[in-house]
Amino acid sequence: MTTHPRNVAAAIDPVKLDRLAEVAVKVGLNLQPGQDLYLTAPMAALPLVRRIAAHAYKAGAGLVTPLFSDEEITLARYRYAPDASFDRAAGWLYEGVAKAFSENTARLAIVGDNPMLLAGEDPAKVSRASKANSIAYQPALEKIAGFDINWNIVAFPGTAWAAQVFPGEDEAVAVARLADAIFAASRVDGTDPIGAWGEHNAALARRTAWLNGQAFQALHFTGPGTDLIVGLADGHEWQGGASTAKNGITCNANIPTEEVFTTPHARRVEGHVRSTKPLSYQGTLIDDIAVRFEEGRIVEAKASRGEAVLNKVLDTDEGARRLGEVALVPHSSPISKGGLLFFNTLFDENAACHIALGQCYSKCFVDGASLSPDEIAARGGNKSFIHIDWMIGSGEIDIDGVKPDGSRVPVFRKGEWA
Repeated sequence: MTTHPRNVAAAIDPVKLDRLAEVAVKVGLNLQPGQDLYLTAPMAALPLVRRIAAHAYKAGAGLVTPLFSDEEITLARYRYAPDASFDRAAGWLYEGVAKAFSENTARLAIVGDNPMLLAGEDPAKVSRASKANSIAYQPALEKIAGFDINWNIVAFPGTAWAAQVFPGEDEAVAVARLADAIFAASRVDGTDPIGAWGEHNAALARRTAWLNGQAFQALHFTGPGTDLIVGLADGHEWQGGASTAKNGITCNANIPTEEVFTTPHARRVEGHVRSTKPLSYQGTLIDDIAVRFEEGRIVEAKASRGEAVLNKVLDTDEGARRLGEVALVPHSSPISKGGLLFFNTLFDENAACHIALGQCYSKCFVDGASLSPDEIAARGGNKSFIHIDWMIGSGEIDIDGVKPDGSRVPVFRKGEWA
């Protein structure tokens, strides 16, 4: 059954959508008077973009510049473009974006595209296009990974995405259910979302303060299919919730967020680990990931589904087989309790402890803002064109913190803070 677009739009609560826009501007970005905003979004998210622009200008934004993507245009490339097209990317655009970031422009990304959009396309072309884009994006990514400016990601319930999360449902029903799930996870389903985010950020800050006080040398994950020691970078610092960017603005980069995270040591990861949730990556669902690390590097990788794509990702560059992030999320997090697979890392990573292949965040070091790339590398920070999170936590995972003297402190037991 095909639903009229107006019926689909009517399925999204306009009050909560406006609250999400306000939270994105005031909590996610903490946009400052006179600050410009660069915004990317799928065409379907236009209703949210309009509300964000309004709240941004009310907050004193200098200029809001949106850039839209369209699924049909994306598919047209794969169906009609010459082969050489897939080794190219709009480097000129990303150079301009990097220049904007260097001039203190804030960054906001709205996700909501069909996660399986490229599932039927040639995986080799998808991989080539992704690698070309990752390389071209480096000048801008360095500003994001270095936390030079305040940035934020939020979500809009696109119709095709909703159909993936709730297959078989009428379009309007699926969109309404996905919208409700997004609003709940983003803490905008109450009457005071700004206050709710203040309380949540305070709780995450208490977790990071405890972890930083422990000064662990490593974390030891154990559970079904997992016996993994993740060494932590020298001078690492735990982060979670609101953080202050190099431009002095405190923001929440991800809405929603349930994690506290830091930087692993790229050369001190040993053992094996199995994923606990599927990874949706550029149209491919990669499931039952099982990898083995030696001296920080993945030397063996398997998956029951999507293994070929996983191995292409791992071959992106030298840093793709090493870790750039480790994050702790209790099994009882609201997103986990909801029981949904969102097919979107922004949400799925907040349902479980996870690790990320690739690029590290410089902000996860003590005095990270003042460290050069060489100093970050010397302390164990990883460098890569990619940053891909995948979930390794569950209600059966235990985690011990290992101190420099070898003593151990329980951190998680059966998926919960110990």
